[in-house]
Amino acid sequence: MKVSADVAAFCDRLGYRFSDPAPLLQALTHPSFGSPGRGDNQRLEFLGDRVLGLVMAEALFKADPTAKEGLLAPRYNALVRKETCAEVAREIDIGAVLKLGRSEMMSGGRRKDALLADAMEAVIAAVYIDAGFDAARDLILRLWGRRVAEVEADARDAKTALQEIAQAKGEPPPAYVEVARTGPDHQPQFTIEVQLASGPKATATAGSKRQAEQAAARDLLTRLERG
Repeated sequence: MKVSADVAAFCDRLGYRFSDPAPLLQALTHPSFGSPGRGDNQRLEFLGDRVLGLVMAEALFKADPTAKEGLLAPRYNALVRKETCAEVAREIDIGAVLKLGRSEMMSGGRRKDALLADAMEAVIAAVYIDAGFDAARDLILRLWGRRVAEVEADARDAKTALQEIAQAKGEPPPAYVEVARTGPDHQPQFTIEVQLASGPKATATAGSKRQAEQAAARDLLTRLERG
């Protein structure tokens, strides 16, 4: 089965060539596209979510043999959450090759975290079906890259910690404001400013609002800790 030039280019970005591209084409098909009888990526997303979870659980288990479950769980959640999957999806530009219905396209579907994350998990499932678990594991670890090694910092819930500081001071919760959005629609960058009522503030930029908020909160926490 031949694939279009844009799908072939996506395979280059993915770093994987399919023996049978049929699962990939299904993985790139959103339920809003076409008739009810046409396959979409929902079932594949279900499978890919489980494959991703097992790969990350195994990677974290091996990376820190002494870590207790209480430490492993937030690290795991940081690696498999929708925002992280969407970030990876943007890096390989899944949005450019997604098949979307007209209404979903018009509403900016190619930029939505949930939609991109589901497609990323579906693509993982497509690789798993095409070549098995080892190939899927290799793909995931390569695409997630530094995130696995740096997950400890990402797993720290900076927003919660900052809110606790505000409460201890008798202040309202920290205020988060989007001050800029740059980049193309399929790969936006959000700049978020966080400020405490008492004055201290910080800004950060990331590929999703949640990540930018967390990064800004971490930066402000660091400043407060330094005095």
